[in-house]
Amino acid sequence: MNLAERAPGPEILDVEDPGEAEYGRVMDDLASVSRVLMAHAPTLGFLHRVTRGRPSGEKLSVLDVGCGEGDLLRRLRAWSRHRAFAVELHGLDLNPRSQAAARARTPDWMAINYRTGDVFACDEQFDIVVSSLFTHHLTDTQLVAFLRWMGAHARLGWFVNDLQRHPVAYHSFGVLARLLRWHRIVRLDGQTSVRRAFRHEDWQRLLAQSGVAGRIRPRPMFRLCVEGKAG
Repeated sequence: MNLAERAPGPEILDVEDPGEAEYGRVMDDLASVSRVLMAHAPTLGFLHRVTRGRPSGEKLSVLDVGCGEGDLLRRLRAWSRHRAFAVELHGLDLNPRSQAAARARTPDWMAINYRTGDVFACDEQFDIVVSSLFTHHLTDTQLVAFLRWMGAHARLGWFVNDLQRHPVAYHSFGVLARLLRWHRIVRLDGQTSVRRAFRHEDWQRLLAQSGVAGRIRPRPMFRLCVEGKAG
């Protein structure tokens, strides 16, 4: 497998609609992937850093771009209750099936606002913008635009949690997906995601093109995260 350059894609879920029931099974297995690989830990670490020193009870708004079935946002609700912040949680996803899937898996008391739409059509301001496994779906040009969008719409800071393009990540995910019997779409799209992911030098180049200041943070399990803070 040649991973010298990004694969053009697309992934199966980018172009096919498997139907409501099948989509739900894929989303449940993706949530299982996140638990097994501790995928949310880098995002929670960023939230701890960006809110350090802020008073309990403060109102904060958080947008998760590419929220899928809402697994990360439910973790953020638990985090906000532990930290005693009054957090408004918003999830945005382009896939029209994600909103119903997320609502079905989210208790009403969590009060998470899920919606369907294109992030580039969103003009709202949020205190914090996060995304997980979203940016590898974008072209280089789209990613530059997304970095600029986050820089303009996140009042406190933004965080990208995504994969690193690496042969070990590619092959090991295929083995793990088979062992744990994750859905075929999860296995195939997961390996395509690794092939479409960015490397450190890619992020350096694209951050420079965007003019947005960001810090690149390698994390375990072949995660490559990027964060920026306002000011």
